[in-house]
Amino acid sequence: MPFVTVVGGKTFEVEEGKKLVLALEDNDINIFHKCGGRAKCTTCRVEVLAGEYKDISKIEKNAFAIKNIDENLYEDCLRLSCQIRVIGDITVRPILTSENTQGNRGPRPAD
Repeated sequence: MPFVTVVGGKTFEVEEGKKLVLALEDNDINIFHKCGGRAKCTTCRVEVLAGEYKDISKIEKNAFAIKNIDENLYEDCLRLSCQIRVIGDITVRPILTSENTQGNRGPRPAD
């Protein structure tokens, strides 16, 4: 099974194919999310520091464009954790967490 490492946090094992946002949440990383995993709000974004992952999807590009997030950021390493399936070891830095944001999280994203 792959390992997820959270910078400044911990490393944990998750089943292959699980959404990153759920892996984080299930391991007590308070990743912020508002839209229920539909790639609409961009609040679950993470910086991917290590790991081989597919190129950013059109859905993610559109979400970042709507939120005016600089294309250079997401082309390099910024991704939406609701759109990543853990397929191998990955190291991430959550951008927004419950601790550094105001407000409540949205519904739990679907599997």
